[in-house]
Amino acid sequence: MTLLKNILRFIIISSILGLLTLVGLYFYVKSDIPSVSVLKDVQLQTPMLVYTKDGKLINQFGEKRRIPVSIDQIPQPLIDAFLATEDNRFYDHFGIDPIGIVRSAIVLITTGQKKQGASTITMQLARNFFLTREKAYIRKVKEIFIAMHIERLLSKDEILALYLNKIELGNRAFGIGAAAQVYYGKELSELTLPQMAMLAGLPKAPSALNPIRNPKRAKARRNVVLGRLLTESYITQTQYDTAVKQPITARFHGAEIEVSAPYISEMVRAEMVNRYGLEEAYNNGYHVYTSITSDMQLAAQNAVTKNLEGYDLRHGYRGPKIHLWNSDEEESWHPSDILLHLKSVKEIADLKVGIVTNVFETSIKVLLKDGQFITVEWDGLKWARPYINNNRQGKPPKVALDILNVGAQIWLKSNDNNQYMLSQIPEASGALVSLNPQDGAILAIMGGYSFQLSQYNRAVQAKRQVGSNIKPFIYSAAINNNYTLASIMNDAAIHQWDKSQGIAWRPKNSPDVYDGPIRVRRALAQSKNVISVRLLRGVGLNKTADYLLNFGFKPQDIHRNETLALGSASLTPLELATGMATFANGGHLIEPYFISKIDDAFDNELYKAKPLIACVSCNEQEIKDSFDYAPRVINKQNAFLIANAMTSTIMGGGSWKYKTGWNGTGWRAQRIKLDNRPRKDLSGKTGTTNDQVDTWFTGFNSKVLTTTWVGFDNSGKSLGKASYNNNLGKNQIYGTESGAKTAQPAWVEFMQYALKDQPLAPIEQPEDLVSVRIDLKTGLLSQKTDHTSRFEFFVKGTAPIQYAQIEEQDIFEDDGEGKVIEEEELF
Repeated sequence: MTLLKNILRFIIISSILGLLTLVGLYFYVKSDIPSVSVLKDVQLQTPMLVYTKDGKLINQFGEKRRIPVSIDQIPQPLIDAFLATEDNRFYDHFGIDPIGIVRSAIVLITTGQKKQGASTITMQLARNFFLTREKAYIRKVKEIFIAMHIERLLSKDEILALYLNKIELGNRAFGIGAAAQVYYGKELSELTLPQMAMLAGLPKAPSALNPIRNPKRAKARRNVVLGRLLTESYITQTQYDTAVKQPITARFHGAEIEVSAPYISEMVRAEMVNRYGLEEAYNNGYHVYTSITSDMQLAAQNAVTKNLEGYDLRHGYRGPKIHLWNSDEEESWHPSDILLHLKSVKEIADLKVGIVTNVFETSIKVLLKDGQFITVEWDGLKWARPYINNNRQGKPPKVALDILNVGAQIWLKSNDNNQYMLSQIPEASGALVSLNPQDGAILAIMGGYSFQLSQYNRAVQAKRQVGSNIKPFIYSAAINNNYTLASIMNDAAIHQWDKSQGIAWRPKNSPDVYDGPIRVRRALAQSKNVISVRLLRGVGLNKTADYLLNFGFKPQDIHRNETLALGSASLTPLELATGMATFANGGHLIEPYFISKIDDAFDNELYKAKPLIACVSCNEQEIKDSFDYAPRVINKQNAFLIANAMTSTIMGGGSWKYKTGWNGTGWRAQRIKLDNRPRKDLSGKTGTTNDQVDTWFTGFNSKVLTTTWVGFDNSGKSLGKASYNNNLGKNQIYGTESGAKTAQPAWVEFMQYALKDQPLAPIEQPEDLVSVRIDLKTGLLSQKTDHTSRFEFFVKGTAPIQYAQIEEQDIFEDDGEGKVIEEEELF
């Protein structure tokens, strides 16, 4: 009886002391225990995901890869694997597992070492959110109290879901959703049993047990997890025997990027950081939907890369930069050594790297980075005449040895027939921006040949002289000051003495051809430089410069001297496209945008774009009641007249039958067809600066506007000219580079796709315009209906009132400035 009393007394005293110890420990660490109420509104560090408008992933930004999943999205076998390995009594305990604690204590007493932990899943969750992994007794005490708080606050399923989404699993993967994608490129539901067991084994040591870095240790750990599943009767012996025999299949999988659009994704990243700050933008799991569509973006990418490669190839082959072996005396490299070398070479855009292993008379044999031997036939080599400089090319090659030797490291690409051809990384740069002129939505954007080569986004960052792309704005100012599309201007050379510099300013047409008396419409379509200068003078320099500010251009970019008429203003492609959209939408200044909406990590909408809308035929008050109205900056009649005149840039005019036909500078856009006929709803304008430094093309209908630019990043370097290559076909581009030859091909390539099967969308004709038949030579009214006349648009009250005489003399006398010559085609 005395023994029992002593034992009972010991138990009571020990319990009281234990309780007092726990209370004391609680109050000792209470001030250091964080509030776990934040778990009710937990924000996992989830990367920002950027999508196209049609929901395809462009990019992700964030230090931690995480794909949050709910408990009902997690396969039961995967849950079983984690429970069996980490905390098999999870659904039975209250946050701490007394049995596990006793077991851990026995190990510590018997061995003197902390070999076995007693942390439950709830305790691990407490540590992951609030504590460190430091092995200290005081940390364990805090962990226990926090775990008990968590158990009172959350359900078991909520705790498990948080744990499985928070846990670090190596390779910057946090949570099982991200780990499944990183290691296997799969959704959770697609994982096999061995793969689930692999993930469940990682929390113990994510780096040491990583299946990519340490496959042997990872396999051993996986089999331990499978053994736990078998012991706890989650799987059968047969399932276990099959699973342990499976090889390690893990390999690194990046984010499942569906559309490569790095330039716009970087624009989104910068904008999101500006809005929310770096940490919040990268970690709050925002889903950002851009205004671009995947198909249009891929078309833009193809157009820009193909055009830059085309420019580069017609200027000649610059030769390989690296030779692994240089002569017949040197022993050629073994294929395994070649592949080891190629492993370190990063491939660019759609170019593949390879080493020439054999050179035959009209072909070469190449070992590619993937270990494949391929043959490049003569059709893929014959273009490669030597590059001398941007204005000169060497003689076309006759045999393959004229081009390459064995050991050369070269670039290859697939042509339209899926055959390999010799290529090179272009030195010239380019940009393309396409937008909806009615609301400013950016439909596609390319800022250069390759984001890998340069992250400089020329579409929005490069201010370059726009050349003749400025002329529609100059002509718009003239229309606003009593000129008409039928006004006759003198296309003759200008000689102006500059007293301050002691020289004469002689602006020239390009080409240096002058047609004498010419209508304003034709002058714009054929990009007559001297007419642009004369119109600027007629309106007044300052008046014209002030007018151009209506199109959203910055005052510092609009030079207040007569070179403004020739395009000395420097704009980015996006700025130019924005201004030009005013002609496509009836006179409104839209604001470009590239983010359509932003959702949080749980798909709740945080932001939706509310663009300024242009509407020619809408009642302004009705628009203001329903959405934001893009401000009108020029009248709708002016916008229509300029857009309509720009159709002649593409379609030309006159009669070829009667030898009065002429082409506008953008005639190559006639390749864009609907029902096998050139589209007649397209307006366009070429642009070329002095010495072919910058080349442009902008064109549009009422639905799509696109601007393309080609030049060198070195703003003083000329694009030069290319001579005819006898080895190539008749459709090759050659001669002096220009907006029509250098920038327009990318525009045509893109717009052929953008407008494919789309109905005509001409600029809507507004009220207060009249159409009368005029004489083509004088711009006066005509009673004829033959090739000497055409219908022309006029604002009411501005149409001519006189009729042309049957025999009309030149209305300009020779003023000594130039000679009037016959009309010529402009090719």
